[in-house]
Parts: sequence; C-alpha cells; structure tokens
Amino acid sequence: MELEKRPNLEEVVRFETGPGGLVQAIVSSPAAEAVLFLQGAHLVSWTPSGARPVLFLSPKSVFAPGKAIRGGVPIIFPWFGSRSGGRPGPAHGFARTSDWALEKAALRENGAVEVTLALTGSAANREYLDNDFQLRFRVTIGSELEMELETTNRSNEPFTFEEALHTYFAVGDVHQASVFGLEKTVFIDKTDGFKRKVQGTEPLRIAKETDQVHLNTQSSCTIWDPVHTRRIVIEKSGSGSTVIWNPWSEKTQSMSDMAPDAWKWMLCVETANAADNAILLAPGASHKLTAKIHVDR
Repeated sequence: MELEKRPNLEEVVRFETGPGGLVQAIVSSPAAEAVLFLQGAHLVSWTPSGARPVLFLSPKSVFAPGKAIRGGVPIIFPWFGSRSGGRPGPAHGFARTSDWALEKAALRENGAVEVTLALTGSAANREYLDNDFQLRFRVTIGSELEMELETTNRSNEPFTFEEALHTYFAVGDVHQASVFGLEKTVFIDKTDGFKRKVQGTEPLRIAKETDQVHLNTQSSCTIWDPVHTRRIVIEKSGSGSTVIWNPWSEKTQSMSDMAPDAWKWMLCVETANAADNAILLAPGASHKLTAKIHVDR
C-alpha cells in the first residue's frame, strides 16, 4: 500500500477494522463522507457535504468474510447474474466477495480522496476464470463520486466477461421515483422469461418487481427523486448496458439481508456490460468502465 505523502491525507481517510472483522476505509472530508470495504472493493456509503446519503445500504446487510454486502456499489465480475451454461459459481461472479489489495490512497488538489484497489487471478478464483487478469478499481470521493473499473487481460488468450457497478441508490419513495435516459431502448425483462421489449417514450417508472437489462445504450441516466427533491445524475463511459432493479415486496420477503419494507427506499441503476454487451478482451488489452455521479437539488 502507498499513502501518498500529501499534507492532511491522514486527517480525511483512515483504515480500520469494521463489522465482521472486515477492513474498511473511512473518508471524512469537507466535501463528503464515505465508507469503502477492502473485501469486494465495496463502497457502501457516499454522502456529499450537507446532503442526504446517496447510496442505499440495507440495515440487515451481512458483514462477514466471503459474504456479499446488500447495498452500496457491489462490483460484478466476470459474469452478470447466474453463470452461463448452468455452470457452478456464485451469483454475479467472485469479485464482490474477494479480498482486494490496497494500492494507493491520495488527496487530490480539489480535496477529493482517491483510493485504488486491485484484484488479480489466484488459486481461489481460477476455477471460475482460467485467464490471468487484473482488476483495478479507482474511486474518487468528493462532492461528486467517480468510479473506474479497469480490467486487464494478462494471459495469452482472449476472454469474454460481463461486469457492472451494481449501484443501489437511496430514494424517498420508489413508487414516485423515475429514471430518465432509457427511452426507446431495447431491454431484456428477466422477470418475464428474458423476453426482449422496448422501453416507451416516457421516463421509466416501476410498479412491480423489476429486473431489466437495457442494451446498447451509452446515455447518461437521471433519477428524479421527488420526495427528497433531488436529481441524481449518472454519467458513464465504456458501458453498453444499464440495468434497472428493484425486488419489490414479494421477493424481498425471501431475502434475509433486507428488511420487509426496504425495497421502498432503493432503486438500482447499474452501469454495466452484460448480455449482448459482454466484453471480449484481447491478450494484453485493457478495458475501462466508468461512472460519475452527482446530485442536483
């Protein structure tokens, strides 16, 4: 690990053992507060100064080695959802439950805190992915949130993967929230036999369990949250898919790490490359997936 030798870094970020014995980075600066776990490179909270929390975290989340955390920004890799072909493997891949190495923590000139974590191929994950690879996650925490997931193929053979920044956003009431930016896009409806459908011309509203993979869209998305009178803007690059997810009431009852009513206060808008937009990466090549988030009042 490298702590960049800049004045005041120690005053805004500290590393300590958190719940379940998991190591966490706690950021507290004039611009924002945030918590980032090294397991999964999992950002669980981000609150710009003077604002409400932007990310949803289930109060019943499990914090334990090898267990996925419910909320924040899980990193999905190398497959999205269930592994294809009926092959065994954890849902959404292994990255979100793996131990990542801390590479760097630095203070930018504008006061934002940048943390870089890395994950490489190992015996623990080689049963799922034979190719040697490196993931590098750079998160910059300030009045805006910047996330970059870089995948490098370090083997001599190409490989195909899916990925996502599975971002859980906090909303005042999901019944009233809407998403702009996905109009007229084709999506896979995973709640209806994976049928392909076309989104209408109006902003997306949900009124039931929703799991939609919107394909071939590079557009920014905006969540309108009328209860909190704010717009959450998600800009992205290196991403061909956007996923919208909410488990709704019935499915939530079967989720041990979600309170019965928690679905009302969350909405996932995920920056992704999934299904048709899976990435084929040549030997020695790298791919960057980025998301930049800011809040307008």
